[in-house]
Amino acid sequence: MSGHSKWATIKHKKAALDAKRGKTFTRIIKEITIAARNGGDPDANPRLRTAILAAKAVSMPNDNIKKAVMRGTGEIEGGQIEEVMFEGYGPGGAAVLVNVATDNRNRTVSEIRHVFSKNGGNMGEQGSVAWMFERKSQIFVPGETASEDQLMAIALDAGADDIRSDGDRWEVLSPPEAHETVLKALEANHLPAEDASIAFVPKNLIRLEGKNANGMLKLNEALEDHEDVQNVYSNFDIDEKELEALA
Repeated sequence: MSGHSKWATIKHKKAALDAKRGKTFTRIIKEITIAARNGGDPDANPRLRTAILAAKAVSMPNDNIKKAVMRGTGEIEGGQIEEVMFEGYGPGGAAVLVNVATDNRNRTVSEIRHVFSKNGGNMGEQGSVAWMFERKSQIFVPGETASEDQLMAIALDAGADDIRSDGDRWEVLSPPEAHETVLKALEANHLPAEDASIAFVPKNLIRLEGKNANGMLKLNEALEDHEDVQNVYSNFDIDEKELEALA
């Protein structure tokens, strides 16, 4: 397992702690609101359905979900949230994509730029690093629920491209258009997704060590802690032992 995959596991555990202090609720509510702009029926809106599944996975009250959907569809006020993708480089030249949802673009641009510069990185122009990533359906399934052969048979038959071990979980990668089909196939075989989204997956990884590795983790964490940040994607790879020591 690469250091990048190990970092995904650490992020997942951190998300559980974030949920306790409300940060995850805020992020998911924004995602539901944005997704609902394309229709408030989750059966006809795959992105909304995925967001609602994420909300239920962290035990978000149904009333919160309903209000977020209504803000997105315009039935109640408060849905003026803009989705923006920032690009840049971290320590050691690692590429970074930062997906934000904000009600004040100018403020967020300034703050994200400051986070990059304060942590040894720099923000780039649009398109500067996006070409290093592929949009993929990324579904995580608890490792104990199925063997690799079982999961592969189900997922590949439904249109998935690849299955990888993420330590305690399986990572199922598919083309974005196969996201809903693969998700339903897993559910039909009693393999509920722990997390599911359309993500930006790096085509290749860049190995970081020592000072650069430590700096990249600090930048990544600082970006994820920003209130407007929905997701951070990067192509760094860190040796597993070094990563555990730093984390």
